[in-house]
Amino acid sequence: MIDMERFGQFREGIKGLGSMAVPSTLSDDEKIAKAKQVFFRKIDSNMAIGLESCIHCGHCASACHFHEGTGDAKYTPIRKLELLKRFYRRELSPMRWLHRLYTRDVTTQDLMQWQELVYDSCTECGRCSQICPMGINIAAGVNVMREAMADAQMIPDELAAVEQEQCQGTLFGFGHDQFIEAVDAFRGQGLDIPLDKDKADILLLTTVVDITLFTDAFISTVKVMNNLGVNWTLRSCNFEAANFGLLSGYEALQKQASDGIIKEAISIGAKIVITPECGHAYPALRWDGANEYGQPLPFDVLAISEFLGQQVNAGNLKLKPLGKDKKFTMHDPCKIARHGGVIDEPRAVINALGVDFIETESSGENNWCCGGGAGVFLINRASDLREKAFSIKINQVNDTGADTVVMSCGSCRLNFISGADNANWNKNIESLVVLVAENLAD
Repeated sequence: MIDMERFGQFREGIKGLGSMAVPSTLSDDEKIAKAKQVFFRKIDSNMAIGLESCIHCGHCASACHFHEGTGDAKYTPIRKLELLKRFYRRELSPMRWLHRLYTRDVTTQDLMQWQELVYDSCTECGRCSQICPMGINIAAGVNVMREAMADAQMIPDELAAVEQEQCQGTLFGFGHDQFIEAVDAFRGQGLDIPLDKDKADILLLTTVVDITLFTDAFISTVKVMNNLGVNWTLRSCNFEAANFGLLSGYEALQKQASDGIIKEAISIGAKIVITPECGHAYPALRWDGANEYGQPLPFDVLAISEFLGQQVNAGNLKLKPLGKDKKFTMHDPCKIARHGGVIDEPRAVINALGVDFIETESSGENNWCCGGGAGVFLINRASDLREKAFSIKINQVNDTGADTVVMSCGSCRLNFISGADNANWNKNIESLVVLVAENLAD
């Protein structure tokens, strides 16, 4: 069970996060030049076709939780790429010589205007890309916009502060030394945690949020791993699964964070690396990390929900049934389900718990985003937007009649708890791995 007092302290801490960011030292001309360099580098033939293909059908608007939650046309997903499209027309399109006669160049004022659109009002959930009849990968375009903003040092202050800190080896003031102290404290509570083993089949990752706030998720994960009797370890030098380079768009940090984990896994001969209940950590390592590595990873990357489902299906993980009087529904994390295809595995776990499981109207790969992913939960000025987007989730969960909503992403859990608190919503919000650990069969 989450400690609401500690959660309140965490939420209060976020309010002062932006003041910790080191201000940009770039001139306006340097900011524009750096943003344009990213645009030049990232707009390939596939993206160019996408930028040329929009038929203004409006389907992406109906798929976006920020547009639907606010009713404001400015949050139409394809509009978030308008600045990128403008640059493409002036600089790269076949008719650029003509477009330059009447298409304005990119300015710092433009970048500031689009900052809200690609950070505050987009979680890169991919629902718009999924529904687009022309196959435009809008989420990928938004990611390019974020990368340009990051190089131009024009990302929201809260994300800048966390990104800058992770570059130095800590997150929220928590690094190697603090991790070892925390593990020692957990061991003092009787938890058997294999740390820094030279060789192991499984490398388990965690997050600062799980170690300091969602301690139930961390403790539960350790208990499940030990119950299975597998050869696993945590590594004190590269335990952090969160990758704020991916969230902010800063590619150098994205590569730094992924490379550290990859080298650690290779050094211990890991066959599997398990990411914790952290939505973006999964694609950050499995795909983006592999792309940065430049070749297929020499190990499998599994989300913890995926691993749990596999173990249930294999008969290795036995659970006690809770009973059909318990009504559960599930929120699928966008990056794990829609992007990663991990849909059946968490449901295998829930079904093994023997509850009355009711799907929301849109679930699995069609699930609505909770509104807090891709770092949006940390952006203070986006709080009203998040609440309006989250109202979609409230209504969908309420329509199921379920008393408990289960999820396998810490960011989603943060946003659900905060949204429920703000809306006086009384549904039980549960972590999948915690449910497993609490109901292990004897």
